Amino acid sequence: MSSSSQVTEVRVNGFPCKDAKDVDAGDFFFSGLHLPGNTTNKQGSAVTPVNVAQIAGLNTLGISLARIDYAPYGLNPPHTHPHGTEILTVLEGSLYVGFVTSNPENKLFTKVLNKGDVFVFPEGLIHFQFNYGTKNAVALAGLSSQNPGVITIANAVFGSKPSISDDILAKAFQVDKMTVDRIQAQF
Repeated sequence: MSSSSQVTEVRVNGFPCKDAKDVDAGDFFFSGLHLPGNTTNKQGSAVTPVNVAQIAGLNTLGISLARIDYAPYGLNPPHTHPHGTEILTVLEGSLYVGFVTSNPENKLFTKVLNKGDVFVFPEGLIHFQFNYGTKNAVALAGLSSQNPGVITIANAVFGSKPSISDDILAKAFQVDKMTVDRIQAQF
């Protein structure tokens, strides 16, 4: 096979790039943020991401967003975005939000947000949102990356495959192995 007949796919940030002549408006479009996410789960929340996986045209642009729906007492559990800062705007309802600074201070910053309020979660820091109200809440999050990533802390620590050793988790969380087993069973 000659080099002129070989097919190569150019990738940037791990995502394929189209030839400019093949790009169309659909590469910059997403429909669906008007639809509520399904919050009938253990956490009572649903995230609808709009990043480079949904809109190919976001690749290299450094932005993305997400709609987050919360049932009453719903939680977007402690998590981190290793590749992006998040700015959250409450569209409906009220949320208790917060983030924790890095070691060694581990300082917790929290705020109650109402409709129209905005809060920033710095890149890489563990943060959460909780709907303490009796009505549904909705927020829109902008992120400073086309692919900010997400690591949900409890899922990563207690739900890893294969599991992190009971000995390690028991010592890290200063609990007995039975407690670790009970928590891991939830994941």
